[in-house]
Amino acid sequence: MADNEKIKVSIDGITVEVAPGTTILNAARQIGGEIVPPAMCYYSKLQGSGGKCRTCLVKVSKGSEKDPRPMPKLVASCRTTVMDGMEVQNITSNEVLEARKGVVEMLLINHPLDCPICDQAGECHLQDLGFEHGAAATRYEFERRTFERIDIGDKIQLHMTRCILCYRCVFVADQITDKRVHGILGRGDAAEISTYIEKAIDNNFSGNVIDVCPVGALTDKTFRFKNRVWFTKPVDAHRDCPDCSGKVTLWYKGEEVLRVTARKDEYGEVEDFICNTCRFDKKHTTDWVIEGPRKVVHTSVISANHYETLKPLPVVKENPKLQEANKHQFERSVRL
Repeated sequence: MADNEKIKVSIDGITVEVAPGTTILNAARQIGGEIVPPAMCYYSKLQGSGGKCRTCLVKVSKGSEKDPRPMPKLVASCRTTVMDGMEVQNITSNEVLEARKGVVEMLLINHPLDCPICDQAGECHLQDLGFEHGAAATRYEFERRTFERIDIGDKIQLHMTRCILCYRCVFVADQITDKRVHGILGRGDAAEISTYIEKAIDNNFSGNVIDVCPVGALTDKTFRFKNRVWFTKPVDAHRDCPDCSGKVTLWYKGEEVLRVTARKDEYGEVEDFICNTCRFDKKHTTDWVIEGPRKVVHTSVISANHYETLKPLPVVKENPKLQEANKHQFERSVRL
């Protein structure tokens, strides 16, 4: 097969041509829309990720043109490469939807239902999965496992009770830093994310473990309980940073920058990892060049602010117009 030759794969009846070696999940992402399987552990920027959460299970009803036999079991789309003529079923298969429902139930066995106080609410992929595929009640009768909250560094708090062991934070520490000090300790139901011998995570890119965590297990201590994300207004900005790309999203409430995060794509994956200086130390508008409002999909709760129609006001410390707007927003949040 020539280097530039494409192979055809059909997903839920839609055919797409992709390069050899492409996984089913990434082939579906080239099509886009509802047929893209969900993914809690796969992260395209991290080598070795995927194959752990099983939320991306699909049914291969036809293996290839050469061997049309279906695969006997559901497969993880993030780990299975396509073959020419392959036919895949995702949302068109009741078997897949039922299996996904079971996977979500398993992920929620130990996960606490503390969405009303969790800082990840509104940005949580597990919350979306629970809404789309979750059961009304759990069949689990045993006591849920719980852990004490611990600080793994002066800016990061780990709430292991919420963790689903997706390994993303371990991979990001392995691949963008040279001294990873945290990982998976224990096995089975005793497995947990922790630091080795009580060491703190203190490298300059440690904050990225917050961005890659799909749930609320790793949170930004400088932002905890300050606000709900749907009451904030995300704005793209950049600065000339010697350590990283300097391209970030600023999250405003009035004229105050509540937090700084890396920019994420439509699948919640970071476009460029950023350093801790940009994330934690640069929280003033004067530190940044503002590019404009961050585009957010209309299905996100964050889009409720309709901030794309907003022309950002000049940030002045004593700005009556901004103060009045902030007062109105606060009153609205109190009523809700």
